[in-house]
Amino acid sequence: REGRDPDAPAVLIGSHVDSVSNGGDFDGPLGVLGGIEVLQTIDEEGVQTDRPVEVVAFTDEEGARFSLGMIGSRALTGMLSREDLRHEDRDGVPIEQAMRDAGLDPEKVGDAARSPASLAAYLELHIEQGKVLEGEGLPVGVVTGIAGPVWLRLSFSGEAGHAGTTPMGSRRDALAAAAEVMGIVEEEAASTGSTVGTVGQIEVRPGGINIIPGGVELSLDLRDIDEAVRDRAEGRIRERAGEACGRRGIGLSFGELQRLPPAPCSEEIRASIAAACEREGIRPYALPSGAGHDGMHVAELCPMGMIFVRSKDGISHNPKEWSSREDCETGCKILYLTVLDLAGQT
Repeated sequence: REGRDPDAPAVLIGSHVDSVSNGGDFDGPLGVLGGIEVLQTIDEEGVQTDRPVEVVAFTDEEGARFSLGMIGSRALTGMLSREDLRHEDRDGVPIEQAMRDAGLDPEKVGDAARSPASLAAYLELHIEQGKVLEGEGLPVGVVTGIAGPVWLRLSFSGEAGHAGTTPMGSRRDALAAAAEVMGIVEEEAASTGSTVGTVGQIEVRPGGINIIPGGVELSLDLRDIDEAVRDRAEGRIRERAGEACGRRGIGLSFGELQRLPPAPCSEEIRASIAAACEREGIRPYALPSGAGHDGMHVAELCPMGMIFVRSKDGISHNPKEWSSREDCETGCKILYLTVLDLAGQT
């Protein structure tokens, strides 16, 4: 929607429309629909803003298929490379081929890029995906920043053998080594007090009930709002995993799928969101985001801010994911007021 000055940098509202396997209905779509609702309300109320206001719906934020994530926001910021488009799914289909199959042209990805001069601010309304706001008895919160994730692929190489005829002392069991490393991940992440570590995928070869596993691949997701703390935890995991595998006679290699720094939210936008909360009689509550969001990439272009909406029982990435209608409406109202402030209501 154009502002009084159509050439002024725009206020961009956005989120994503994709989901994880067996996910819920609110993670992503709330922010897109909230942005559309803001534009509709501006029209219905006859409000004129100085700056243009835009809504964007990003694709593949979750990375569920290609283990990359945030493809849409990477494209918007000009950070989606030709190498990125070669990432493959489990069936060996690269992103660029999947785009062609969907009638898209991967050669035109660069056309989606925006310049920093074209954007004044980015706002994202999103469910919290945690229990903090519920514990505080608050419908919404002001996000301070987004934790930076590292995604790794660990490959374990042992020796397959007969489960009944190979003595325990002479085995090179890749899965046993992987299990020990998974325990190391838990220990090292927990020891920091802030880092979280998750093994979400595991593939065992050859996969027979009576065969000692000869090969294992697993994913590792590490994230923290403090990049230095996260990286120290990663270093300890790599060191201890190498020692564990060496002791077992197992080969170990690390592949990096993604590494992003934490993204702090703009102080100015945080203050605007907090003021909107106070206007609605809500105590402003600041909290970090442990989950990654498209705003991490858009922050490379312009100041970024996020509004969290309370999640019932903190459940997300699950069909039970839920935020009440009242809380969603409150989140949209805070988003609306913040947009008017940043876009210059006249």
